[in-house]
Amino acid sequence: MNSYESIRAAILPHLKAGDWLTLLLGGLCVVLLTLKLWGGDLADKAIIRSGGKIFREVPLSRDQQIEVPGPLGVSIISIQQRKARIAFDPSPRQYCVRQGWLQKAGEIALCLPNQVSVELTGNHKHYDSLNY
Repeated sequence: MNSYESIRAAILPHLKAGDWLTLLLGGLCVVLLTLKLWGGDLADKAIIRSGGKIFREVPLSRDQQIEVPGPLGVSIISIQQRKARIAFDPSPRQYCVRQGWLQKAGEIALCLPNQVSVELTGNHKHYDSLNY
């Protein structure tokens, strides 16, 4: 008999229905808190920066395309269906374009060579390892 089987044989017979219910409710609470605290809210506004300064603040409620000047040329920010993304950027590696659609508050796309960024804001920010 290995150690797992011996632990199982020693513990399982002693667990009662209330113990299983407590374990189930505890696991459910952990899942719900994780979804609530790390899920983030949908954004309602986009802050567009160029050269470190705010270029424009726009609501996500209206579909539009915004041209943002930068040192390398013009970046195009696309807003559709309450989501935003950098659709075009003259930077060589296109990391910010490949990032795709942003929709939760606190999400951000940065085009460092062209010094252009888009940050979504709302009531609550999405938590990650950088802003926790």
